[in-house]
Amino acid sequence: MRICFVTSGDLSEYEGGTQADVVMFPFQALGEVSYERELKGETSLFEDVAILSKTGRNVVVCGCYTNARGMKRKSAVVAERGRILGVSDMYNRIDGSEYRCGAGVKIFDTKAGKLGIVVAEDLYFPQVLETLSVCGADIALSVFGELNEGLERTLIRAGAFFYGLPVCMCAYGYAQAADAAGKLRFASPKSPCLYDLEREQEYHIVETRKRGFFLKRRNEY
Repeated sequence: MRICFVTSGDLSEYEGGTQADVVMFPFQALGEVSYERELKGETSLFEDVAILSKTGRNVVVCGCYTNARGMKRKSAVVAERGRILGVSDMYNRIDGSEYRCGAGVKIFDTKAGKLGIVVAEDLYFPQVLETLSVCGADIALSVFGELNEGLERTLIRAGAFFYGLPVCMCAYGYAQAADAAGKLRFASPKSPCLYDLEREQEYHIVETRKRGFFLKRRNEY
């Protein structure tokens, strides 16, 4: 799977032409999207994402700030070959942030594979990556804002190792990727930049001993 990270500029500045299965953009690429204005036809930002995916015949994952009648969320819109597959919102809200939490973690089944989306600070919550792994995602795509002195690099490596799931991050001004073994395989400040991900799905039997948890059998009638 070839992934193109576009870490700077807005969506209209991206010229395309890059042969990639997935193209990722951070939040500043689309900015704020008002659902009301989109439905009224006053703006066409989601349509622009769909058109870009149709032109490139691929999947486009683009960060944005959605506004639903004053309720703002950090989100990522996903389109494939001209069709909007859906919008994934940040699931966790920290300390009463102005950005509200969304409803559920999402996996999008595409021709490029099953893509799990991690929006912004959801990366700080391990259960998000765990859920994506348990539910069969092939890869976790993290759409982020500004990085925090290497913290996010540590988290994507740890999450990839703990849950056996490659994690690719597109942040403002930087892109990076960790494989399922927790190794950093790619990092670059260039925009756009390309990374060829090798698909790995390795499973192991893990056994533990637990005290108690005894279920009595009912007498047969």
